[in-house]
Amino acid sequence: MPTSMPDIANHTTAQTEGTLDWVGMSNIEMPIMVASKGERERMVSAHIDAFVNLKEAQAKGIHMSRLYLLLDELSTSNILNYQSLVTLLDGFISSHHDLSDQAKLTFNFDYHLRRKSLISGKEGWKAYPVTLTGHLNQGNLAVEMTIDVPYSSTCPCSAALARQLIQQAFQQKFVDSELDLDTVHEWLGTTEGIVATPHSQRSVAEVKVKLNNSINDFPITDLVDLIEDSLQTPVQAAVKRADEQEFARLNGQNLMFCEDAARRLQYSMNQATEYDDFWLKINHLESLHAHDAVSVTTKGIIGGYQP
Repeated sequence: MPTSMPDIANHTTAQTEGTLDWVGMSNIEMPIMVASKGERERMVSAHIDAFVNLKEAQAKGIHMSRLYLLLDELSTSNILNYQSLVTLLDGFISSHHDLSDQAKLTFNFDYHLRRKSLISGKEGWKAYPVTLTGHLNQGNLAVEMTIDVPYSSTCPCSAALARQLIQQAFQQKFVDSELDLDTVHEWLGTTEGIVATPHSQRSVAEVKVKLNNSINDFPITDLVDLIEDSLQTPVQAAVKRADEQEFARLNGQNLMFCEDAARRLQYSMNQATEYDDFWLKINHLESLHAHDAVSVTTKGIIGGYQP
């Protein structure tokens, strides 16, 4: 007759007594079906962090397998949305009712969206890093969503300096000449005519929002659209020459320091009523400097996100 297996976590006490803020697992890789507002449910490859606190000072440890099995059930038999995330947090605590009264979950994954080009209408995939976080603390719930959105930023100072060089080149070229429209037009289309160009760089807007229980499917596409519409220069997927030209025009008409981008996005986020709070970080990954230019701001509510 087989003997029962020892359960060290249940039948032994801690070598040194003490409560612990978080105990669990990080970087669990699982396929998860995600529900995003306005999109078909789709499978993503998620990396998951799962934790509960250990409030019992004498307990040896938590039951990590219980957390994993609850996640596995979500992966194989359910869809990740607002309510299932809350249910999962409840399950973490109820499976550790004698040990824990807090639970925390984080899902990290890339969410792919089909995005149209600017002019030609060609479509391509763009991947947006998404983080979904749930925290349940003695009945107090917080569900957050963070998205990184890449875009292009062109420096206003660099643009002004480039324009000055073009003016100087124009003056030197035609100082002793009678201006002829066709000659000037042809000259402007040469490398000699456009003697300098402003520097631009790939940039990233990191936006975190606190979601309320009025939603069910996560508003991933809504938030991406809000960010890209605010900044006007999203990086492209499939492009033809007409799209590349329009992208150059948009960059020229949307010159912005990191402060400008942060204020644009701050304004748009303040108009969005579906988010209880927001935090945003603008990262301009400089092409002139070896360092980055950064702006951070929040909604600024009492007790809300801090910069």
